[in-house]
Amino acid sequence: MSSTLYVVSTPIGNYDDITLRALNVLRDVDFVICEELSQGKRLLKYYGIDKPLEALNEHNEATDAEVTADHIKEGADAALISDAGTPVFADPGARLIHIAIQKGVKVVPVPGPSSLMTALVVCDFNIDKFYYAGFLPRKANERIQVLKDIAAMHTVSVIMEAPYRFRPLVEDCLKTFGRKRKAMVAVDLTMPSEKIIRGTLESVYEEYVKSPFKAEFILIIDAPGNI
Repeated sequence: MSSTLYVVSTPIGNYDDITLRALNVLRDVDFVICEELSQGKRLLKYYGIDKPLEALNEHNEATDAEVTADHIKEGADAALISDAGTPVFADPGARLIHIAIQKGVKVVPVPGPSSLMTALVVCDFNIDKFYYAGFLPRKANERIQVLKDIAAMHTVSVIMEAPYRFRPLVEDCLKTFGRKRKAMVAVDLTMPSEKIIRGTLESVYEEYVKSPFKAEFILIIDAPGNI
């Protein structure tokens, strides 16, 4: 390996879900680029891997991505990981990949766990087509406008949000999509505490009110006409 950036998927919760190829790459590269140093250290320590770590996140990617890309261009091999799952989806790394490609660095995907796909395959909706909305705006008026735009697409929609904003998000979805729209919430995927709530937006909301959770989640809303 030489002058290569590997984009490595890591477990979204259960450390048993890592691939053999991901482990081999993490062992062989010169250094690992992670979102947060503490999480990166924890992951590598679990697998008995000792590699230099560089943090690349929302606070420094704009300024440090080019320096990191130059380091790789000079002959180093690096692995880009996120705190959990597949890098770049709602995580840092896109700028680094863009700059690396512009500099002629070889960028290699190492596929594996993804919270997005893990949730989709158990949602019981037709997912031949879907829209990944990611994280929505924090301000209510902006969030509602985005939800209206999503509703106008008439397709399965996938939304991610911080645990403490689940309630306002679903309340806005109720106003936008209607109470009877089919929906599913996947909470703490792959963990012993994993919970999947299926039903309508109304029943999902009622379940949350009855038994609130404070964990990572993905909300999937079905296309209209499938009530």
